[in-house]
Amino acid sequence: MTYLTVIHKSKHGYDVHVPALPGCHSQGKTKKEALSNIQDAILAYLFMSQDELKGSEVKEVTVALPS
Repeated sequence: MTYLTVIHKSKHGYDVHVPALPGCHSQGKTKKEALSNIQDAILAYLFMSQDELKGSEVKEVTVALPS
């Protein structure tokens, strides 16, 4: 799977998060390290989500924006 990531350079290195996965973020001293770390974070996020969803019903909901 492919996920959009947002990378932000800070004075401490690089912060990266995944907008499609709320709370999924990581960091690294270099951009390469941050991107490697976010891969691990995504796998952990998906594994935890899968466990939390066991026995639950999942449905998509459409919301109309007011004009």
